[in-house]
Amino acid sequence: MPLIEVSSTPVVLRLNRDLVRLIKRGNPWVYADALRELPRAPAGTPAVLLDNRKGQAVARGFYDPRCPVALRICETDPELKLDDRWAERRLRGALDLRRGFSCDGPTNGFRLLNGEGDSVPGVVADVYSDTAVVKLDGEGPAGFWKIDELAEWLAREQNLPRIYERQKERGAAGRPLVGTTPAEPVSFREHGLEFTADVVRGQKTGFFLDQRDNRQLIRAWSRDATVLNVFSYTGGFSIAAGAGGATQVTSVDVAPAAIEAANTHWRLNGFPADQHTGVAADAFEFLAQASSEKRRWQLVVLDPPSFAPNRESVPKAKSAYQNVIEAGARVTARQGLLAVASCSSHIDLPMFLECCEEGISRARRRGTVINVGGQPTDHPTPLALPEFRYLKFVLLRLD
Repeated sequence: MPLIEVSSTPVVLRLNRDLVRLIKRGNPWVYADALRELPRAPAGTPAVLLDNRKGQAVARGFYDPRCPVALRICETDPELKLDDRWAERRLRGALDLRRGFSCDGPTNGFRLLNGEGDSVPGVVADVYSDTAVVKLDGEGPAGFWKIDELAEWLAREQNLPRIYERQKERGAAGRPLVGTTPAEPVSFREHGLEFTADVVRGQKTGFFLDQRDNRQLIRAWSRDATVLNVFSYTGGFSIAAGAGGATQVTSVDVAPAAIEAANTHWRLNGFPADQHTGVAADAFEFLAQASSEKRRWQLVVLDPPSFAPNRESVPKAKSAYQNVIEAGARVTARQGLLAVASCSSHIDLPMFLECCEEGISRARRRGTVINVGGQPTDHPTPLALPEFRYLKFVLLRLD
């Protein structure tokens, strides 16, 4: 059962500058502008990379001439061939890593494969109880990995009766790879709390598993607090706050379906109905009105969507983060807590902290950093690829 495409002859690529040291240190991405030329070949074609001086082979991977990341490196030993033994070895390595992670009992929603972080470039697989969702990051991975065979392998190795494929393009139809398409959201647990994931239509693979540790942080700081969760999606931070003993939680999201799901999750966990309010509204409009009405919450969580999908959008993204942080600071009580997240890989941590400082200053407040968080342990990242550590989560106390 072949797991990768090995039938075609590898295409030969050559660097136009010296990146060998970076590649050998573990950076698995070679951008198109770092190659001397982009030969015509189908996306996903196996490739051999040569250095820019002597033309010596330095790595193997797969190629996509239409993607900014033209080469995803799979092996830095060019003598090692990419075949099914290589693929199975990498996949088993990812599964072995999860054995050190508590993925049953109180938590059975977790990331099984994290692409380059697990040395399986371009493949993401999330597990929600007995259902897995697989997603390939573009045409290159789709041409290289045999997704149907990969799903069968995962189903057998992890005893998964159902695996569903999501497309990278938002709104594109997915398909069942093993078993049937889920007729309704899939139930799973996180630290003993009950959630559901809409694996067919929901954002990402149905839930934001990467915020797990940060939800636990909010849970720990919510006792006897009034909590505002803005950009709440299906209420992950809201449920964590309820479990932590919050006296009142308000969830705000522009999508009515997300608020309905947040209300459902609140009921699933048996919390008092009158302690949660779901509001379907534009976040900026809600915050502006709340500020004008002098409403205040003791803990405010801001988890906006990515404002910087590419490098060109960084200046506008910084402005957007500063604006939302300012708005959040204006509705945070004195000596209250403000938690702010960014999932933009092009906004690094120092830049994001600058946005926090500027936004809080505009609100005429001062902040103290309590905690800086990121992705959980089931989202490993290559040390030499800082772009993969995209999630920033900053908890501050405001004077």
